[in-house]
Amino acid sequence: MSEPLDILAIMAHPDDAELLCGGALAKSADTGERTGIIDLTRGEAGTLGTPEQRSQEAARAAEILGLAVRRNAGLPDTRLASTHEARRTVATLIRELRPRIVVTHYLSGRHPDHRRAAELVYDACFLSGLKGFDAPGQAHRPDKVIHAMTFREDAVKPTFVVNVTDQLERKLEAVACFVSQFGGAVQAGEVFPGGRPLDEQIRAQSAAYGSLIRVPYGEPFWTRETVSADTLGSLRVSTY
Repeated sequence: MSEPLDILAIMAHPDDAELLCGGALAKSADTGERTGIIDLTRGEAGTLGTPEQRSQEAARAAEILGLAVRRNAGLPDTRLASTHEARRTVATLIRELRPRIVVTHYLSGRHPDHRRAAELVYDACFLSGLKGFDAPGQAHRPDKVIHAMTFREDAVKPTFVVNVTDQLERKLEAVACFVSQFGGAVQAGEVFPGGRPLDEQIRAQSAAYGSLIRVPYGEPFWTRETVSADTLGSLRVSTY
């Protein structure tokens, strides 16, 4: 059995993790945390590129982000759903990789696969911990499921924001690996056009999130549960 992962992003398509939480993944890798990505589909229904191209691009991006592992679940693009078979597929990978923290999509999104992936991943993380669930491997349930809020205009206030100032350039480099998808693009996935190149739009959004925690660049996340603080004195981010 391989060494467990600390952080595992499970996203609908190759390039989703880079866009939504690439900076945070790179930062975790920088601190020595074993980090990985599962792409649920090959993106075969996309308008641009081929699954083979996207697989090669994903491999290059994984190297830039410092991932320990990247897998593809092989589920059908545009047809993601929290079915028994899909939950079993994802639970099998969770049991194999044994992540402590799982990151996935926010609960809403304009791409149906994004919001359905959030439900599927949440369900699979729970079921993976049931000894009697009929998926291969030893039962394992991640400690926490985190939803990436980047680019969501309808989302609630983030539970927390990760300072990715030192990792933003690598995030942009990883996103740029997906030439088949983003060459000359001004929008992507949940990134709406802003009258500027995609990398500038990502930088502008990251700056807005960073301002919430008084740093140059940040990535926002949301959890169902309340996040605890050790003491009042340990709280950061100035009120004034």
